[in-house]
Amino acid sequence: MVPKIAMIGGGSWATAMVKMLVDNLADKEIYWWMRNADAIAHIRKFKHNPNYISAVEIKLKDENISDDINEVIAHADYVVLNVPSAFLKQSLKGITTENLKGKKIISAIKGIVPEDNLIIGEFLHKVYDIPYQDILVVSGPCHAEEVALEKLSYLTIACTDISKAEDFASFLDTRYIKTNVSDDIFGTEYAAILKNIYAIAAGICHGIGYGDNFQAVLISNAIREISHFVDKVHPISRDIKESAYLGDLLVTAYSQFSRNRTFGNMVGKGYTVKSAQLEMNMVAEGYFAVQCMHLKRCNFEVEMPILKAVHNILYKNHSPHIEMKLLAEKLS
Repeated sequence: MVPKIAMIGGGSWATAMVKMLVDNLADKEIYWWMRNADAIAHIRKFKHNPNYISAVEIKLKDENISDDINEVIAHADYVVLNVPSAFLKQSLKGITTENLKGKKIISAIKGIVPEDNLIIGEFLHKVYDIPYQDILVVSGPCHAEEVALEKLSYLTIACTDISKAEDFASFLDTRYIKTNVSDDIFGTEYAAILKNIYAIAAGICHGIGYGDNFQAVLISNAIREISHFVDKVHPISRDIKESAYLGDLLVTAYSQFSRNRTFGNMVGKGYTVKSAQLEMNMVAEGYFAVQCMHLKRCNFEVEMPILKAVHNILYKNHSPHIEMKLLAEKLS
């Protein structure tokens, strides 16, 4: 049977994943929802997303792109959620448990639902009654901009049912995308959220003048924080050095394409949080994650000094210079 896949979201990562799916699936049973009707009209006419990675050619039938989310989801066996986590509830407004029943739901969102303080998998399970074995998580070091250039990248697909992870991984596996599978839906999702926070920390340090030597120490401590947290909240056997954990952290902390690092860099240079957000005109998932993960850190009683420092800077208006100087005394 031909797999039918719905992509929910119109941003750069959604555009990149549509490209992967189209390049992989010859029959192209792919449907795409985005809110922006003008963007849809542009794509239908010119075959490019006018707002995000516009170099990517969109090879979908005109009728497969719609601003009617109910229609797009109704077509699909697989639903890929690919909107900023802060806007997920708004995007799914009107969608019921019945609309999603029997479908495999894939989170390509590296963020947390801020109003509920839930990772995406937990949100889907609690709000839409999706069984965990039907929830998949896409993670790994893979920037949309490099996908557009067809630079070799790696993704990890996680699901408690490995066979379902393998099926969806096969849909993404192309000449320039290699895939792995995992059963660690909680660890990979939490790691994907936390790495955005540590990328903000890396950006702040760069903005105030710290060099590569300190950045290396910062990130080596960051992976230990990730390990301590995921081992506390979901204690299973995992190798934190795998690309879904360490690899994703490294690329997000160091890459020129990282919006979280860019956001942190601006804060380090003296921008207010609001002015940095306005100038970027893109969502830095790590900003919303900081407050949520700070609360979780406290609830689980995990010591995470880097996370605490970033929280103090972004939510308590502490000086980046002073906070990072204090943090530097705690790192090893």
